[in-house]
Amino acid sequence: MNLNKLKTVQELEQFLVGTQPVAFCMEADPTATYQWIQKTLALFKYFKQGKRVKGIVTQYLVKITGYSRQQVVRLIQQSRNTGQIVLRYKTEHQFAKKYTSADIRLLAELDSWHDTLSGPATKKLCERAYHCFGQLEYQRLAGISVAHLYNLRHSTPYTRQRWHYEKTKPKASTLGVRRKPTPNGQPGYIRIDTVHQGDFDKEKGVYHINSVDEVTQFEVICTVEKISEQYLIPVLEELLKAFPFVILNFHSDNGSEYVNQHVVALLRKLFIEFTKSRARHSNDNALAESKNGAIIRKMLGYAHIPQHFAQQVHEFNSLYVTPYINYHRPCFFAETVVDSKGKERKKYRYESMMTPYEKLKSLPNAASYLKPGLTFLGLDKEAMKINDGEAARLLQQARTKLFQTIHEQKRAI
Repeated sequence: MNLNKLKTVQELEQFLVGTQPVAFCMEADPTATYQWIQKTLALFKYFKQGKRVKGIVTQYLVKITGYSRQQVVRLIQQSRNTGQIVLRYKTEHQFAKKYTSADIRLLAELDSWHDTLSGPATKKLCERAYHCFGQLEYQRLAGISVAHLYNLRHSTPYTRQRWHYEKTKPKASTLGVRRKPTPNGQPGYIRIDTVHQGDFDKEKGVYHINSVDEVTQFEVICTVEKISEQYLIPVLEELLKAFPFVILNFHSDNGSEYVNQHVVALLRKLFIEFTKSRARHSNDNALAESKNGAIIRKMLGYAHIPQHFAQQVHEFNSLYVTPYINYHRPCFFAETVVDSKGKERKKYRYESMMTPYEKLKSLPNAASYLKPGLTFLGLDKEAMKINDGEAARLLQQARTKLFQTIHEQKRAI
């Protein structure tokens, strides 16, 4: 393409409008391109022109050279400051390499023989190879530091010769706070845990969601088919509504069924604090785990219950188990006693035994903890609707009927 006939700004405008939007690359030698840019700037007296003419010339340079606008502007600025455009090479300081590619390949070979030992052990092997067995090829590696040995293991010559696989390192979850809740005698601090109802021929059983208030031992049990978001979130909402008092804290172990974004979003919406058990503190969630054995396992046992019976078991828990254990089943409440040595001890006195509902009523200012719209007058009617023996009898009848239904349907299959 002959560009020598373009000598005026008007001709440049016509050229830019009339040509296709492609870049006409100059010669491969950038020095020749820089010289052409310098001549073009001088031809059109670039630095004496106004903003409009400068823009046309700049656009022309971008189109012809194929450079980016930012690069052309930098070259123009260089011409303005120095009066010329020269090719500048970036120089980088490089230190002499002490360990050659042969040394790195030797290290890779050593690691393959010994199954990649630790850095100090590998360094010791290099020292023994040179000093004890006279292997001269290990001379430089014998003086390597442990830190730089790991650097060589990540170098390109090493990885080309030998791949090393490491286990995926777990990432600590930022959801929830790792600490033990401190209710200070106030209800609303619930502990929650999951109980799996057995496997049979690689088929999972139902899952029970057990939640217990730390102060009153008020307990709500729900059953789900699976512990995925689809099944768990609606049940958790129902579970939180079943408690007669306002829930302030939700404490679980570190299972992913609770430590996830969906559960956290639900608790934030209800202004409930989320805490989780600490590492090496096995008793952080001990209350819920003890209730798993004393209530769920005693009521439903360990036998496999297929997942499609989850709704029937859930109805049994909500209609019979939850009312029975909260209004009719007495339980001990620990008293903390400090002995002569200053050590705290738990004592379970018979005088302190009562139902969870009675414990709730015995708290100071108990009515202030109830949810809006609930009163002890209405809860008393629920608690005194039937006596303890009748509640237990109805529970046993419902459980027998439930297991008969499960057994008959399993036999039919």
